[in-house]
Amino acid sequence: MTRRKKTRSLADKVQIRTGKRKDFKKWRHENPDQVTSSTRFSQKKRQQRKLQAARKQARQEAGQPIAIHPEREDTGEGERD
Repeated sequence: MTRRKKTRSLADKVQIRTGKRKDFKKWRHENPDQVTSSTRFSQKKRQQRKLQAARKQARQEAGQPIAIHPEREDTGEGERD
């Protein structure tokens, strides 16, 4: 009787609801239209994005405005047609 080789990899040992992990990855790759995020996860991410946008807006409003392209006075020099 041969002994089973020990392995450090857990990839073959991990179980998911539908069976082996590799099988699930293959099924997910073949059926992208059936794979969707849960509604709870989607709502959580949507809320996080709203908060992030609100923080960014607040930072922009709190910052000092800088003149990247200041209004130039028309002196007539260097004009091209």
